Amino acid sequence: MAALVRRLAGQRCCPSRRWLGVILRETHGRTSSAIPRVGARPLAGGARPLTACSRAHSRWQHTEAADPVEVDVKRLEGRDDGIVEVLMCRLKARNALGHVFVSQMRELVSTLSSDPAVRVVVFRSLVPGVFCAGADLKERAQMDNTESDLFVHGLRSLMTQIASLPMPTIAAMDGVALGGGLELALACDLRTAASSAQMGLIETTRGLLPGAGGSQRLPRMVGITLAKELIFTGRRVGGQTALEMGLVNRAVEQNQTGDAAYREALSLAREILPQAPIAVRMAKEAMNRGVEVDIGSAMAIERMCYARVIPTRDRQEGMAAFIEKRPPRYIGE
Repeated sequence: MAALVRRLAGQRCCPSRRWLGVILRETHGRTSSAIPRVGARPLAGGARPLTACSRAHSRWQHTEAADPVEVDVKRLEGRDDGIVEVLMCRLKARNALGHVFVSQMRELVSTLSSDPAVRVVVFRSLVPGVFCAGADLKERAQMDNTESDLFVHGLRSLMTQIASLPMPTIAAMDGVALGGGLELALACDLRTAASSAQMGLIETTRGLLPGAGGSQRLPRMVGITLAKELIFTGRRVGGQTALEMGLVNRAVEQNQTGDAAYREALSLAREILPQAPIAVRMAKEAMNRGVEVDIGSAMAIERMCYARVIPTRDRQEGMAAFIEKRPPRYIGE
């Protein structure tokens, strides 16, 4: 890797020291220290919804202090305690997947992965009409072949990192989700979409193929034949069509505030929230690992995951609540 960095530094499009640092972080998965908790602000069901992402509301600590906040985090409180929102807020570039955006997302996801208090994660956009527009083509045009390959490797790694989060994840698509933007949504467990949202893996229209997991996750989700049609043609589909394909879990008509998919995602998160968190995490692990192997191996994975919930206090609480005819009070232990 050191030799590669020296070669990159000597090429005519000499990348900056910051850019080389990002390449290294994304290749090796290095992350910074934990992100402090961001104070909750009113959401759907409370006061006005969030409409902008401001540095004044963020306490991110980044290596480059001059970098704008492009990905933020919000922890809900009260009855929604345990739901965390990942807020994509790169307004001018329509949440395009540039190096700052990817680096900040990687740090945030790494922090959430080890937080036992997080029960559900909702990925949403604060940019009106856009979930994520995909690759930052202006930034990508400045890269040579080696830099581009390294960056896409880091992007693929990020999507795997999102898919590997131990708790359920939901993507709320209230607008366009194209290329890498749809790949981000595919890395989540569940997806909600506004009927007016447009989504597609459009890489073949740009001389590429889906390179951040889309060529593998889409066939597993909608079937190989349909996935080939969508990827070969670069076709975009709306929210209702995506629902019929099995690409999203729920599709809803857009509302006046432009956040119908987010509100539906929040409703879905609230259905998950009361369930035993360790059991939910183990169920996710059993399904994610089991679907990749033969049925006999999958049964062994299920047994292993089941064995991990037997000694939990939550299992005892679930049994007691059933006998006593009352709602269970799970604590995640």
